[in-house]
Amino acid sequence: MNILFITNHLNTGGITSYVFTLASGLRKRGHNLYIASSGGERALKFKEAGIDYISIPMRTKKEISLKIIFSLIKLSSIIRKNKIDIVHSHSRTTQVLGCLLGKITKARHIFTCHGFFKRRLLRRTFPCWGEKVIAISEQVREHLVKDFKLDEKKIVVIHNGIDVDRFRRQKTEDRRQNRISLGLGDGPVIGIIARLSDVKGHEYLIEAMKPVLEKYPVAQLLIIGTGKTKEGLIRLAASLGISSNVFFVPQTQDTAAALAAMDIFVMPSLQEGLGLALMEAMASGRAVVASGVGGIKTLIQDGRDGLLVEPADSQELARAILTLLDDPVKRTALAKEAQAFIQQNFSQEKMVLETEEEYSRCLGVKD
Repeated sequence: MNILFITNHLNTGGITSYVFTLASGLRKRGHNLYIASSGGERALKFKEAGIDYISIPMRTKKEISLKIIFSLIKLSSIIRKNKIDIVHSHSRTTQVLGCLLGKITKARHIFTCHGFFKRRLLRRTFPCWGEKVIAISEQVREHLVKDFKLDEKKIVVIHNGIDVDRFRRQKTEDRRQNRISLGLGDGPVIGIIARLSDVKGHEYLIEAMKPVLEKYPVAQLLIIGTGKTKEGLIRLAASLGISSNVFFVPQTQDTAAALAAMDIFVMPSLQEGLGLALMEAMASGRAVVASGVGGIKTLIQDGRDGLLVEPADSQELARAILTLLDDPVKRTALAKEAQAFIQQNFSQEKMVLETEEEYSRCLGVKD
């Protein structure tokens, strides 16, 4: 098959990781892969994996935009020239573009829903869902059916998959060097990798660190990510008097190395489609604490492979973190269970095979 992925950008983040894992896996199975995007720091990684890169001006959040028209004109000819079978979109704006491309070129359009959408009028008026919608969790599927009345027959649940071996390969002896490169000291490290957005719940994690530091003064909070809430989070840490223990790192080119530097990974999200960074942390053998929301409940069985807490509750979050710091044996046991669970249920191979099967079904549908 000839497959075209379209994304807004290729910067570090959940969608970029998803697309790379899926595209590289499909290429290994003999398919021809193309990625159209406005670019980003991870564009080179796609090229190195043998995935053809096409530059389009899609750095926009507007569903009605000249950038979509310019991208449509450019990609229409490329799709015809390269006989693209599948156009696979991954955001609202690329979803609109994918829908238009499907109508003009007759390529099959598939959309992956990575989370939860607001019920805006434009989305309901021009849904642009595609011939098939991949939901990354059962909770996302329910959201599409309940909030957008999407036909259940159009939806298939395919969980995110990750290259488990890449996260297992981190060596214990590299741990200290990883910490030094991130500017960390020797104390226990609690970490999060997520865009700096209200929905990710960083403020509750920072508030939780106050009681944690009262018992473990050398503990450190590592926050990796960029976003609009950064300045507010910095001010919050300062107001609590814990700035010296909170480390903000804009991004990392090696997520596996950053996770290896942590003792506990925390995802205090208020809403989450599934949680790719959480999956990667579990695959890395980190003990995890997360809010019991959305697709996170698919990943964590409380007390077995991690700890679940109520969202927006910094006190409960602090108690969970302290439970793991107080009990290294429990922390290790949960981490081992988490690693085994991800390896058995959320591998790259499983995601690739299930997605390939949906592609084949779409191509078997006659006009």
